[in-house]
Amino acid sequence: MLLGLLSTYRLSAQVPFEVFVGHEKASVDLMFFKFFKKKNGDNSPFLFFNRNRASIDYRMTDTSYLPQFGFTEAISYNPKKLKGFAPVAVGQVLSWGVFPKAGIQYAHTSKRFTAFTWLVSETMQNPKLDYYFLLRYKPRITKKLNLFNQLEFLAVLPTNQLQNRQFYQRARLGIEWTTWQAGVGIDLSQVGRTNYQNGTNYGAFVRHIF
Repeated sequence: MLLGLLSTYRLSAQVPFEVFVGHEKASVDLMFFKFFKKKNGDNSPFLFFNRNRASIDYRMTDTSYLPQFGFTEAISYNPKKLKGFAPVAVGQVLSWGVFPKAGIQYAHTSKRFTAFTWLVSETMQNPKLDYYFLLRYKPRITKKLNLFNQLEFLAVLPTNQLQNRQFYQRARLGIEWTTWQAGVGIDLSQVGRTNYQNGTNYGAFVRHIF
C-alpha cells in the first residue's frame, strides 16, 4: 500500500530529531507526521505518521535495564468532510515484538499549534488498546524566537485482565530558534494493575529539524 501511495504522491516533511539526556536514561527520538502531496503540490487525504524512538538506561546490566526501542509507522485517510477525524492503520515494531493495529485518529496541524490523537487496537487475539495524545504549541516571543511546549500521553490498556496497564507522559518546555529547539523535559511512567511501578526521568533536550 505504501509503495503505491509513494508512486502517486510525494511526501513533504520537516523531520525533527531529539536527543534527551535525563538523570536515569538517555533517549533519541525522530517523529513527524505530514500529508502526502499531490503532483500539483496540494495535500492529499493521506497522512503519514512516523515515530522512531530508542532509550538507554544508565543502570543497564547484561540481564536488566536493557535498551528499549520502538518504530511506529501509520497511514490515515483524511477526507475533508470528516474535519480531522480519520481511519488509521498502524504497524509497530517494539523491543518485544511486531504489532499491527487499526483504529480512529484526529489531527490538526498549523504553524504554531498541533493536536494529534488516536485510539487503536491490535488486530491479534487478546488485543491491547492504545490511546495516544500529543499537543504542541509554539507561541512567538520575538520575531526570531518562539516558546516551545509539547505534551504527550500514552495509555496501553490490555483486554486480558491478567496483563499490566501502562501509562506514559512526556513534557518538553524550551525555546525555538530557526531549526533548533532546546530546553528541559520530564518522562513519567506507571506500569501495573493494582500496584503500579512508577518511573521518572528528568533532564534536558535538544531538537533539530532537518
